[in-house]
Order: sequence, then C-alpha cells, then structure tokens
Amino acid sequence: MSFIVGPLSGALFAGGIYYGFSNLIQTRTEQHRSDLHTLSQRLIAPPSIHPAPPTAAARIVRNPFGSLVKHSWNDRLTGLYSSVRRESSRAGAWGRSVLYGGDASEKPDLRE
Repeated sequence: MSFIVGPLSGALFAGGIYYGFSNLIQTRTEQHRSDLHTLSQRLIAPPSIHPAPPTAAARIVRNPFGSLVKHSWNDRLTGLYSSVRRESSRAGAWGRSVLYGGDASEKPDLRE
C-alpha cells in the first residue's frame, strides 16, 4: 500500500505546483494584456488639455550684460595667464644667464 501512497502524494504535490504556476502565469498575462490595452488607448486618444512645454531654444534666457561680463572676465584671465607665462620665460632666461653666463636667449647644450 505504501508503494501507491508515495507516487500519489508526489503526483498531487506536483499537480498543485503546476496549478499554482499556471494560475500565476494566467493572471499576469491578463494583467499585462489589460495594461497594454490601456496604454494603446492613451496613445490613440487626442492629447490632453495641458499645453506642451516650451522648446529648449525658447527656454534659453539671453543676458547681454552677463555675457559681456563673462567675456571681459575671460579676456582678463587670458591676459593674466599670458603675462605669467611671459614672466616665467623671462625668469628662466635670467636664471640661465646667471648660471651659465653669456646671452640669456641662448639655451646651453647640456649633452656635451
């Protein structure tokens, strides 16, 4: 008798698992079908009453005074960096003239 009870309880258990998964798949499929129908109806329907947001080009705020200040700031920074580079070059030339003597514009050949 026990040789029949084991397979029957296993079959009953497997049937319950199969029914559970089948029912879960069926309910999820119906839910997805309903959601897709709702979304397709929303795509077909005319747009809502809310107006579209302005384009990106329309949202750019032109500020001539601000751009003038930025341009002036950039010009001053460029001048500052140029003068620092020029002074650094002069300091290097002076250092070479002190260390190696002679004309400061000549760079010594250190390979000799």
